[in-house]
Amino acid sequence: MKKIIVIGLGIIFCAILAILIATPVVNDNVAKKTAKELSDLQLPQNTEHIETVSKAGKLDGNGNGMQYFGAILIKSELPLNELEDYYLSKIQCEVRKQTTSEIAIIQHRDLAFKTEINGDNFYIVYSWVTNSGLFHELDIRGRY
Repeated sequence: MKKIIVIGLGIIFCAILAILIATPVVNDNVAKKTAKELSDLQLPQNTEHIETVSKAGKLDGNGNGMQYFGAILIKSELPLNELEDYYLSKIQCEVRKQTTSEIAIIQHRDLAFKTEINGDNFYIVYSWVTNSGLFHELDIRGRY
């Protein structure tokens, strides 16, 4: 009888440990998928894909809750309004001019492009995803 209890407690402990280890991995993959959807889109003419970034955690606003952010850095000869029209016709996202490597949209965590930004023809195309479920609730990065 004691063996069964010990084995049962061991299984419960291992299950909890597996969930705690898997939680950030699953949430990071949601953010990476968000960025991948953007980077997989066909680029408009006269536009070059420079870099892709993603982040999961409490990134913006007040309160608790996981947020998933994906973005691409592009260099384009097109004006902002044409880029907005192009990307918004394909996916729900935002397009903004990017003047520094820092991603200012993220308030609660540091996130930056590795690329040094020189010139006024760099743009960030980004998307936020909200997800719910077990992994969403268990990730301590969603607390602020």
